[in-house]
Parts: sequence; C-alpha cells; structure tokens
Amino acid sequence: MIRILLAEDTNMVRGALVALLNLESDLEVVAEVDNGDLIEPTALRVKPDVAVLDIDLPGLDGLSAAMRLHEVLPSCRTLMLTSLGRPGTLRRALNAQVTGFLLKDAPPSQLAESVRKVARGERVIDKELALAAWDSRENPLTAREMEVLQLAAVGAEVSEIAKSLYLSAGTVRNYLTTILSKLNARNRLDAVRLATEAGWLI
Repeated sequence: MIRILLAEDTNMVRGALVALLNLESDLEVVAEVDNGDLIEPTALRVKPDVAVLDIDLPGLDGLSAAMRLHEVLPSCRTLMLTSLGRPGTLRRALNAQVTGFLLKDAPPSQLAESVRKVARGERVIDKELALAAWDSRENPLTAREMEVLQLAAVGAEVSEIAKSLYLSAGTVRNYLTTILSKLNARNRLDAVRLATEAGWLI
C-alpha cells in the first residue's frame, strides 16, 4: 500500500483528489492538509511514501515544503500538482529535488499512475512542459534580487523592502534598477509580470 500525504488549499479540489486516490486498491491518503506550514509536521507524524503537493499554498509554498521534506524525511518522495505550467516553475521544482511534476488538468488516471511511479523512484514530468523548460532561459536574477522582487511583488515600498532585508534604501533602488535591466522590464510591475510568467515567482 502506498501511503500518501496530500496538500491542497481548495477544499473541493482536495476532497475530489482524496476520493480519486482512495478508489485505487494500492493507494491510501493517510493525511490531508490545506496549508504549507502543516506539511512537514504532518509528514513526520504519518511517514507517507509520497507527498502530493500543490505549489501555490498559503503559508509555506509547495516547493519550499518539498525541499524541507527532502531534508527531514528523505524516504518521502514528492509529486507537485500545479496549474502553473511554466518552464521556470519546473526548473524550480527540479532544484527542489521533487520526483514528479504534474499539471492539474492531466487526466485523472494519470495522477494515480504518477503516484505509483514516484513511489518507485521514477521521475514523472509533463512532456510538453519539459520541452518548454529545455528551451527557456535560466533565471538571470541573483537570490538577493529575487528577494527584493518578491517583496516588490506584494506591493512593498523601497523603505519597507530595505527594512525587511536590512539594507539601505539606496541599495534597494540599485537592486531594482539591476532587476529592470536584466529582465528588460519597463517598471517594477512589468518586472513582476515577466518573472511570474517565467515561473520564477509563484
């Protein structure tokens, strides 16, 4: 029996996924959570074989949670479920050591089979998305530039970003200028849009 932890914040979707997976004789959903912060403690308690994680979760996002699981419970493999079919998102998922990456609009039968493959240690990646990721460019922004852009994406002003990252306002402005230049963006809003479309920002 393959034991599954499911993380999905939309109640109706989570209920449907649990019902779908529990129809399979060799699969059992042993825990379900609606917040990314609950993934690690729940996984440590129930010891699942596979964690099926939505990427876009309240609290800790699914990719960050997958990285934590890889560290604290390496026996648990991860299958990401997402509606964000972007090459940059797949690159981030692979960097997070996930075993599988499946789009939410995949056929239901593909989910159960993907869980089985992931449990066996096989990689499961949407073929079209894998080809798109192969052709897409790498994220040109540094980790610090990404931190600045993530804060800008939620509407933080220069002074707020500076305070949050313990930087001077001038340094933050320099980072923002560099970000705009690297992304060939017209302004901050355009930079956020470009980074989101590329999958570098969730």
